[in-house]
Amino acid sequence: MDRRLPEIPVLLIIDMVKDNFDDRLKLPLTPLARKIIAPLNHLSGIFRKQGWPVVFATDAFHREDFIFKGRMHPHSLAGSEGAEVIDELERKDEDLWLPKPRFSAFFQTSLEQRLREKGVTLCAVGGIATHFCVLTTVMDAICHDFKAVLLEDCTTAFPEQVHEQTLDSYRRNPLYPLLKVASSAELEAELME
Repeated sequence: MDRRLPEIPVLLIIDMVKDNFDDRLKLPLTPLARKIIAPLNHLSGIFRKQGWPVVFATDAFHREDFIFKGRMHPHSLAGSEGAEVIDELERKDEDLWLPKPRFSAFFQTSLEQRLREKGVTLCAVGGIATHFCVLTTVMDAICHDFKAVLLEDCTTAFPEQVHEQTLDSYRRNPLYPLLKVASSAELEAELME
């Protein structure tokens, strides 16, 4: 008899903000990012139907932030329209919108506490970019003792080769099955068992 306790998952949607989808900026990531909107909407609908939390974690930087002292230009500034979740994503009143001051959704936010209060055991992470904010959130989930799933069809990066290389780097890892790379369909099937 299988006595495995069911997972209580959260869907973490990372940095799907208006500045990253602004056609005037001609970001090479934007066309790729548009392709993950539909799978994110589908998966968030499943999570809500099951009563599982959905969190939109978004950049909320300040113009004088340390990270802008390198090549990165100021964007997604806290309180600006560019730092808001894109309209194309279905966001409901029960979802949490969590502005974050750096790359990981766990860094200097209340995310860990909120997940513990809900009994969450697994973080499914999608959004942009695979090798940056998504990956740092996945790794921080593990560091905070949550299982993590890097959602291959719900995240992207530019160039696409970087996205694929990042996924391939974590497909076989010493933390498996605590850290997995899976499609949204595979995650859904596993959670519904």
